[in-house]
Parts: sequence; C-alpha cells; structure tokens
Amino acid sequence: MTFTELIDYAISRQASDVHITVGTACAIRRYGELEILPDVPTAEESKRMILDSLTAEQTEKVLNGQDLDFALFASNGFRLRANVYHQRNNIAASYRILNQTIPSFEELEIPVAVQKLIDEPRGLVLITGPTGSGKTTTMASMIDYINRTKNLHVMTIEDPIEYVYYHKKSMIHQREVGKDVDTFAKAVRSALREDPDIIMIGEMRDYETISAAISAAETGHLVISTLHTTSAAQTIERILDAYPPHAQGQARTQLANVLRGVATQLLVPQMNGEGMVLATEVLLNNDAIAAQIRDNKTHQIQSTIQSNMSSGMHTLETDLKRLMAAFRISREDALAVANSPKELLMQNSF
Repeated sequence: MTFTELIDYAISRQASDVHITVGTACAIRRYGELEILPDVPTAEESKRMILDSLTAEQTEKVLNGQDLDFALFASNGFRLRANVYHQRNNIAASYRILNQTIPSFEELEIPVAVQKLIDEPRGLVLITGPTGSGKTTTMASMIDYINRTKNLHVMTIEDPIEYVYYHKKSMIHQREVGKDVDTFAKAVRSALREDPDIIMIGEMRDYETISAAISAAETGHLVISTLHTTSAAQTIERILDAYPPHAQGQARTQLANVLRGVATQLLVPQMNGEGMVLATEVLLNNDAIAAQIRDNKTHQIQSTIQSNMSSGMHTLETDLKRLMAAFRISREDALAVANSPKELLMQNSF
C-alpha cells in the first residue's frame, strides 16, 4: 500500500486521523474509535509511506532525528496536518485529515451565542476542548464567516497552517510559526503593527503568547484562540496559572475586562453510528463572571453559567442532556465525556 492509497482508504471510511508506525500495522481513527488495519506493511513499506509525505528537506531532518509538525496537500486534494516523530528507535507519523471545504456554523451546529461572538468589535474569544474535538474547524468556520460577510483585515498565526483562506470580502494573511515567524508571541506582537482587525492564534501555549494575546485584545483587536481545557472555569484557571504569582492579580483584572466568551467543545459518537455530534459549554462574560475572575472565585463560574442560561450560556451537562433527549447520543457516551457525571445524572431520570 502506498501513502496515497492509505489516505484514500481513510477518507473513504470517513476517518479523521491516520497513523503509520514503522514495523507494525497502520491505524485509522473513525468516529473517535481507533481501528488497527489488518494488512501489516513491511518496515520498509511503512517507512516509505512516511517519507513519501515529506519534502527532501523534511526527510533530511527526520533521518537526523528531528520531529516535525507540518501541513501538506495529499494527491487527492485533501489537506493534512502531520506530525512525524520517533519511537523505539524508528519513525512514526500521525495525519489529521482536514475538510476540503470549511463547514458553516449550521453544518457544525455551533450554538447561536458562539456565532454572535464573532461580531464583537474587540476582546478575547476562546474555543477550547481536548485534542480532536474540532477546535480548529470551529475557528476556521469563524474566519470563513468573517471572510464572506465583513470587510476586515484578519491575521492568523498557526503551527502549522491548516485551512487555507483566499480573499473574499476580507483580506486574510496567514503566518506559520517556524516558517514565517519564530514564535506565536513574536507574531502577535508584530501583528499589532500590521493593522489587523482580528488576530487568530492557533493555540495559546505559554505565558508569552497568553500575555501578548491579552494585550492585543486590550488594544482594540478581536483575538480568537484555543486552549486544551474541558470547561470554562478550567480555561480561566489555566490562563491565570500561566502568569508568575506576582502578576496574577493584574492578569485577573485584564482578563475580566477583555474576555468576551469561552466555548468548550467535545465530539461525541452519534447513536446511529453515522458520525460525531458537537456538545458544548458556553460562557459569556457578564458583570458576575468578570467579578468572579477578578476576585479569584472561578469555582463559582459553573453555577453562574447555570443561572444565566437565558442569555445563551449553558453547561456541558445541559447540552449533553439535550442531545440525549433528542436520541442523538447514548447515556453511556454522555456519562463518559461529562465533566460532572453526577450532575448529569441529577439532571436526568434514567
């Protein structure tokens, strides 16, 4: 089997990820479940599959022991996000298969409250969730909406560039960390001199990037980014924990002022076995939330979300309950992904 044949097979199975490991079987991830493929390639065949996805420069780096993060177009036109790494003195690779077209808000079933966040003139909007929860696609849908409906300058900072945008009503510049700029933080600081209306940061990984993002939001830009967190309260805590202790008081004030909303998302298998469905938790900043951030009372955020559902907020457990009531996800899958299975059980009579 060639690299192209493997990717074609994965696409035909509606897989989200492909794994190649020299010396063992290949695997695909389909609807959240890993499937080991029965035909085991030889070590030379699997190594050739990986190297066929690389440029000559990338091949040299991998053979010299480096790991790589990059994106590529497969021969069938699909764009892939790739990571090539080393394990047990050999090479392996993971490929995320991206949509050929950017899905709309409606196709992704993005809550209306989250859709409206893109109309904010300034501030910080966060899309969070674990790896593989569709954060990149949600942000791509947001950028595509802006591109189709608004006359704005959008600057994206990514590692690597995944979805490619072409000018429509907006002008979009995409910078790739490691190629166009050294670091996320440096790119954000540079962006402030490049007249953007919106800055999209692929991931807020460290203190420098988080600090630069909040500063950009303070100076009148709309900043959209992601974090690997599984609840709104955890997101706030993760941001503040990135600051040194002596700076956390000021950081709480800054975050309380610039935060516009947090959308936490998960992908849950559908009961009919025909794909995944989006489950979300939505926080919209208001006076109560801002006060809890400033006063370091993030443990109260969950109850504030529950008491402000009329404004568009909801907890993950509330959304899981909605999906169960519509017979779209199973009780077992809902309990498996809930932040608080106990709360979910209290909300439902099983």
